[in-house]
Amino acid sequence: MAASLRWLGSGMILVLAPVLIAAPRAMTVDDLLALHRVSDVQLSPDGREAAFVVTDVVKAENRTNSDIWVVPVGGGSEPRALTNSPRDDQHPRWSPDGRWIAFESNRDGARQIWILPVAGGEPRKLTALATEAGQPVWSADGRALAFVSAVFPEYSTLPPAEADRANRERLLALARRPVKARVFTRLPYRQGDTWDDGRRRHLFVMPMQQGGATAEPRDMTPGDHNAVADVGAGAGEDLFPAGDGFTFSPDGEELIYATAAESLRGETAGGDGDLVAVNLRTGERRLVAKTSANGGAPRFSPDGKWLAYRAPARRDARSTRGQLMVHNRSTGETRSLTPDFDRPVSEWAWAPDSAGLYFTAPDDGRRPVWAVRLDGESPQRVVANGTNSALNITPDGHALVWLAQTLTQPPRVMRMARETGATTVLADPNRALLDELALAPAESVTVTGAGGAKVQMWVVKPPRFAAGQKYPAVLWVHGGPREAFGDAWSWRWNPALWAAQGYVIALPNPSGSAGFGRALADAASADGNARLYADLMACTDWLARQPYVDATRLAAAGTAYGGFMINWFQGHTTRFRALISEAGVYNFSSMAGISDEAWRLEDGPGAPWEVEEGARFSPHRFAANFHTPELILHGEQDFRVPVGEALQLFTALQRRGVPSKLVLFPDEGHGLRKPLNRELWHREVFAWLAEYLAAPRAAPR
Repeated sequence: MAASLRWLGSGMILVLAPVLIAAPRAMTVDDLLALHRVSDVQLSPDGREAAFVVTDVVKAENRTNSDIWVVPVGGGSEPRALTNSPRDDQHPRWSPDGRWIAFESNRDGARQIWILPVAGGEPRKLTALATEAGQPVWSADGRALAFVSAVFPEYSTLPPAEADRANRERLLALARRPVKARVFTRLPYRQGDTWDDGRRRHLFVMPMQQGGATAEPRDMTPGDHNAVADVGAGAGEDLFPAGDGFTFSPDGEELIYATAAESLRGETAGGDGDLVAVNLRTGERRLVAKTSANGGAPRFSPDGKWLAYRAPARRDARSTRGQLMVHNRSTGETRSLTPDFDRPVSEWAWAPDSAGLYFTAPDDGRRPVWAVRLDGESPQRVVANGTNSALNITPDGHALVWLAQTLTQPPRVMRMARETGATTVLADPNRALLDELALAPAESVTVTGAGGAKVQMWVVKPPRFAAGQKYPAVLWVHGGPREAFGDAWSWRWNPALWAAQGYVIALPNPSGSAGFGRALADAASADGNARLYADLMACTDWLARQPYVDATRLAAAGTAYGGFMINWFQGHTTRFRALISEAGVYNFSSMAGISDEAWRLEDGPGAPWEVEEGARFSPHRFAANFHTPELILHGEQDFRVPVGEALQLFTALQRRGVPSKLVLFPDEGHGLRKPLNRELWHREVFAWLAEYLAAPRAAPR
């Protein structure tokens, strides 16, 4: 990325010559692509600096580029770039002595582990595996580095050099073979947007000294199984960030990791799992705890006496609640720190004194930071507003360093003094561009939904909103269905950008959304999608009653589960002028046989060959009622909701004579990644809305 970013951070004074300040303007798609994406904040061991990743769109090459930056936690000076490669440098991890940063990079083509001297100097490549390497994690003494590589399991017990050579030859043979047939004998055979090619994600450990490897990396989890979940498979927001699924024991003798359990149903990222410890000398494994494949995420306390991890409150796919567990390594006692906390714990960090932890959890459309002590006190809010992540605590316990964002503010690096609560912006590379844009703040409203339940909803109005004017409105439906619309910036479905087209955007969180309690989630699960539909119609009623909304010009849009609900709308209401469905289910019967996570459907009424009840919630059964113009968008490599769902839906609409348009992306999966595809996506969406939500023309005189 360019090293000429204009940063505005803590304690900085910006002196400018007098200039004419232009009035704020409406946001454009080009603005969304131009904004810098800040992620993965990592505090140095001494607490003086924070490393983070900045990702930029390289539009000319239809890709993104990531680099690693660092900023002083005390403020007073600008962030500086540690890397400036033409490809991706990401996942920075400080060595325990603070002298080195290990990271993953594809700067020379293949993704490998690199290391950088913090004091200055060029990065050096640590690995050169045929199967690539990523997600580095240091041992507490800095004498070892663990990472992930996807290898062919039949070679995993060979000596390291021999195994790597066999993997390399196998990959070359696969690339050169004239017959491209795929053969499978078990589930799962594909995940996210990738077919299973026989490789398994294993954990490797490499001895380190003075910033260099002293021996070849060793596969610590050999065998025909995945040691870690596929964090790139689109398993949902509750899957932990890359690298958080494993850690070294304080004495460096074991590697603890969360692994998916084998299942005949083909469960992957959301299924059952175990917390396992492997002895680095003997290779022996032992079970630490039962958890889930997207739980686990073990963290040892600074004093080494406790192990914290996440476990589901209930063992089913519909559970929206993960508890924060602690295991006493001396007594063997394991207990929950959040037994009565009715929200799903997301991520956490130990307090330096080992007396408690900080964690985030969705709550009523926000994701606050909470603090909880080992002595049993109830969790207390530390940061109340916005969406917060990437928690770091300074070694003295006096400050919190993290990422904060809202619906109208992209993520930025923040610091908060624990004693006073005073916050400081450490790094915000988007301030200059955001100051040019007219972004109306999001409003939170409460709507009475099914059974009198309170439904929280965000409303974003157009820039330069005029109270006496009536605007067309678009109701969004989120995915999951156990996700939620939070007070968070989005790089894909961005309500500020949609509002800039002249629409009021409504983002409801119906029953079952994450962060609103288990009772509502269970109620939503009990009757298919009936309760969610009732909640969403109540939100539409509320929207239509507002004096600034033109109730005759309403549209609805959604992706994934939201796309399914849009398809359900199609057969059950005519109150919308237009519908937009992305990656939405149309036919549950076909979906149940080809989705990479079809097993999730079985946690309701059961498998499709066992019961017929689930079919009554399938949109395809109501095709005779289809009347509303609908735009369908879908990635052809989507294995979560395969493209056949879009093809069936488009065929039904066309045969019914309903105005409809199908936009397929051959090189995308369950969610678009490539910048130019996203640009086209917005162009198609906004054109569809403009066509059907245009103001009625005055009759000629």
